[in-house]
Amino acid sequence: MKKNLHIKIHEITRVEGHGDIVIDIRKGRIKELRLDIIESPRFFEVMLVGRKYDEAQHIMSRICGICAVSHTSASLKAIEAAMGMTISRQSLLLRKLAFCGESIQSHILHLFFLVFPDLLGAGSIAPLLTAEPELARTGLELKRLANEICAVVGGRHIHPISLFPGGVAHTPEEADLKRLKKALLASFAKLDYTLGFLSNIPVPQFAKPRETISLKARGEYPLHDGKPYSDKEGAIEPEEYSRKVKEYCVNHSTAKHARTKSGTFMVGALARLNNNFKLLSPRAKAAAKKAGLTLPLENPFMNNMAQLIECFHLTDEAAGHIDSLIENGLKSEPVKKPRNGFKGGRGIGIVEAPRGTLYHDYTIDKNGIVKKADCVIPTAQNLRSIEDDLKAFVPTLLDRPREEIRRGVETLVRAYDPCISCSTHIMDVRFV
Repeated sequence: MKKNLHIKIHEITRVEGHGDIVIDIRKGRIKELRLDIIESPRFFEVMLVGRKYDEAQHIMSRICGICAVSHTSASLKAIEAAMGMTISRQSLLLRKLAFCGESIQSHILHLFFLVFPDLLGAGSIAPLLTAEPELARTGLELKRLANEICAVVGGRHIHPISLFPGGVAHTPEEADLKRLKKALLASFAKLDYTLGFLSNIPVPQFAKPRETISLKARGEYPLHDGKPYSDKEGAIEPEEYSRKVKEYCVNHSTAKHARTKSGTFMVGALARLNNNFKLLSPRAKAAAKKAGLTLPLENPFMNNMAQLIECFHLTDEAAGHIDSLIENGLKSEPVKKPRNGFKGGRGIGIVEAPRGTLYHDYTIDKNGIVKKADCVIPTAQNLRSIEDDLKAFVPTLLDRPREEIRRGVETLVRAYDPCISCSTHIMDVRFV
């Protein structure tokens, strides 16, 4: 075992955003280990203050180009909760369909473009275009289809323009939805191929008990709707989330960390499977069985497989939403207005973004102007968990060459699928 070792990974590659890893080992023990988030803080919450309620979702979708639908959806739910607005069943189904499309494309992006190069010893997806052309083509085709779902419902592939407070401002053509369903059903063959590939890749034997938090709902695998739930503490009422999931600042990060009463917790696909496995579609459960999954999942590297299992479920769910939309009869609907006599209020919107539970919390005055906004981002909730896992995992690597240690560290961080740019919200800015 190496007694002394210092590694600094400057701007870890194949993650969204910029972060450094610093590891200092002295006499075989970890003296220091940090995941430094080095991006400049982003002031999206402050950007909302003073803006009209119907501008908020468009502004907040710009937090991220990967999970723009998630931020839009959480924003809309917060606005509608604050202002007493309701939406039609058609609007809800369309929003959920767009949500499925985004979640699939995000998972596929992570697996094929960020994770699989690790598994195949490549530095990026580029060498795989020639070394593993079928695998690369599969990833590109799955991502294209998922992007197309977002475009048909949201008006474009990213930063949707049709999702609006009170409803959905555009009704897709039935022919476009039928085309998407046909492509979705055909995509199961590609997902099966991907499952076969990923199942044959050895996973590092590293696991430890962990608290997992995700949404939980009755009768459906919760992504767009539900209440937060901890496998340690039970249900969390939306109004209590800020007391149960406590954010705090650390010196080495422009993103906050988070903890619960039990300490470190994890959000994301692994957490969702642990808390909601019984609610997966039959096809997703069959894929999990084929992959040999046993619950609870306590190995963070299995977050990759959890994302793939979710792709099976999301594809089933998207096809089901299309069936429901067509059966109910597509019709043009005006977006609904705030309730009469609105005097101002607070609204909390919570969804399961691809990387975990996402909270948007707004206060809106009687004129429909945002007075206060707060966002709690999945990656910020996972940062403490990533560091804790690294502290337990790195000692198992110390007898290996330096480059293997570095690669193992990066692979663990990437398994969490961090979206670092989303997470940098720490500043309290006051204008006087």
